[in-house]
Amino acid sequence: MAGVTANRLELLQIAEAVAREKSIDRGIVIEAMEDAIQKAARSRYGSETNIRAEINPKTGETRLQRLMEVVETVENSATEIAIKDAQSRNPAAQVGDFISDPLPPLEFGRVAAQNAKQVIVQKVREAERDRQFEEYKDRVGEIINGVVKRVEYGNVIVDLGRGEGIVRKDESIPREAFRYGDRIRAYIYDVRREPRGPQIFLSRTHPQFMAKLFAMEVPELYDGIIEIKSVARDPGSRAKIAVISNDSSIDPVGACVGMRGSRVQAVVNELQGEKIDIIPWSPDAASFVVNALQPADVVKVVLDEEAERIEVVVPDDQLSLAIGRRGQNVRLASQLTGWDIDILTEAEESERRQKEFLERTETFMEALNVDEVVGQLLASEGFASVEEIAYVPPEEIAAVEGFDEETAEEVQARAREYLEGVEIALDERRRELGVDDAVAGVPGITKTMMVALGENDIKTLEDLAGCAADDLIGYVERVDGETRREPGYFEGLDVSRDEADEIVIQARLQAGWITEADLLNENEALEDEAESEDAGGVDETVAEQG
Repeated sequence: MAGVTANRLELLQIAEAVAREKSIDRGIVIEAMEDAIQKAARSRYGSETNIRAEINPKTGETRLQRLMEVVETVENSATEIAIKDAQSRNPAAQVGDFISDPLPPLEFGRVAAQNAKQVIVQKVREAERDRQFEEYKDRVGEIINGVVKRVEYGNVIVDLGRGEGIVRKDESIPREAFRYGDRIRAYIYDVRREPRGPQIFLSRTHPQFMAKLFAMEVPELYDGIIEIKSVARDPGSRAKIAVISNDSSIDPVGACVGMRGSRVQAVVNELQGEKIDIIPWSPDAASFVVNALQPADVVKVVLDEEAERIEVVVPDDQLSLAIGRRGQNVRLASQLTGWDIDILTEAEESERRQKEFLERTETFMEALNVDEVVGQLLASEGFASVEEIAYVPPEEIAAVEGFDEETAEEVQARAREYLEGVEIALDERRRELGVDDAVAGVPGITKTMMVALGENDIKTLEDLAGCAADDLIGYVERVDGETRREPGYFEGLDVSRDEADEIVIQARLQAGWITEADLLNENEALEDEAESEDAGGVDETVAEQG
């Protein structure tokens, strides 16, 4: 059979050409060739034989060697040699060493050459993938330019020159069509190793794509004088960005808009006419939300920091403007600020306040056994509950118009009597539900809480100790840009997260799950961690200044 050979110079030239074409290290190609020669030699001399091939990277000379491991007792004569035989050839040989025998140069047959080619192609492909992954993994967050290679089922495959990226259909701007050969600009949001090679995921809908486009158009952003704090997008339709200036002499909104809107227009053109609202960022949540709801006017805001919810009151004729078409304006403002926004008109707010006033009046009339006028006076003075009336200083009630000290004392006495009756009823209800007396001994637990626990099948000290704060007060999570609240057992009881945490800890202490020493050690560990973080922050600051 005719042998297939390549002279030494050709071997190095092939390695050089492949390395250059695939943008990988020449040494990797030579290593792949060595593996291919080793595989071919094993098929000639036996697959169990331990063979090493070496190609001299300077001369191209190929050396083949058979390696034999030095052992006390030979079990496999193809790969092992007894120590006495090894020492007869090399007196310094020790158990575990390898003795090498040179083998004659290999003449590649057609099958061996084909197999060798497959090994080289596979190794080169793996090296190419590694190179591509290493090159792009640190470029996440960059904007990249490419040429459309093909479009498959709405996914755009992009030739990046030294790699290939994909803009999936859901990462493309709606109604945007690309054809083969079009130039495309996109944001690298992820680079992952996958079985078929590294995948470079590109996006034109990512909020940071817009932020990076602005940084390319606005020098102040690139230099860090102006900062984009947050971005919310409805791709291809509308977007809002919040900006702040680190230099009081520079207007961040004006700088992003540019002379006659030139800077913002360049970004709009790239994003297929997406309308962009540029909003001044504010550390004050209320001011930020008011700015974010532009162009609508806001009359009043009420914040609920625990639930990250904000209530906004707008003039009656501004409601549709504040909400926007299909809720777009308020949805983008909510994404931009991170707050859940409820919008009311002045008429709706007035109606609600009136309803709350009537409800309080009725509560006071029923609980204190007073007429409507007295109930209305207490409600209009800002008293929100019977508990408040029962335990405020008597002079606060006496200060109500038409009241005197004697009336104040009588009102407070009735309030306390009513609350005592409620406590007795709650205690009876708690016993009916089967909630243990031991639960009452947990500091911070009220009878109302015990009834709420019983109704949720939390009846023993162990049951309560097994709860988390989220179980008691609920939690808020953001799903697809929308804030969703999951209620807890104490819903409507005005219990803070710190109070809920303390109740759970006290229950675990009383149940014997933890000890005071455990708490002390945990607090010390947290303090040490906080101190080390502070020290790290100082070091980083010093390093930056240096």
